[in-house]
Amino acid sequence: MQTVYLETTVIGNIAGRLHPDAIIAARQQITRRWWATAASRYELFASGLVFDECSAGDPAAAAERLTELDGIAFLEAPPESESLADLLIQRKAIPASEPRDAAHIAISAVNGISFLATWNFKHIPNPETQHLIEAVCRDAGFEPSTICTPEQLLEAFDDS
Repeated sequence: MQTVYLETTVIGNIAGRLHPDAIIAARQQITRRWWATAASRYELFASGLVFDECSAGDPAAAAERLTELDGIAFLEAPPESESLADLLIQRKAIPASEPRDAAHIAISAVNGISFLATWNFKHIPNPETQHLIEAVCRDAGFEPSTICTPEQLLEAFDDS
């Protein structure tokens, strides 16, 4: 079974009420549709970083996000992931202002995860930096996770 690392934006799109912005609401609906069968198709993982990010903000919203993490295995963040995250920033694959985004990528790669699911288009599945992320991971001796959205994972299995 292939593995998926759930970046925080995925959990945020599963929990809570639908957003008034139509694009964000569509992402929420797609994510929830994918989530309904994700555990039967993939081995799902998060990390302590995802837990920390989901815990932040409004207490009621945080509680909803944390409920979605129930039963999800958490990956370790070994020293190699910290080194890889630093390297992603040093080589400008991820901006220095976004160390948590670098950490998500590094934790996923170091743990040998197949897919990193995210809706963070600004810094993670960014087409202008994707090749840099992959090169930095490989140069450090790690196969990068395929970075994608829940929609892409859903479409890969949607027979309709």
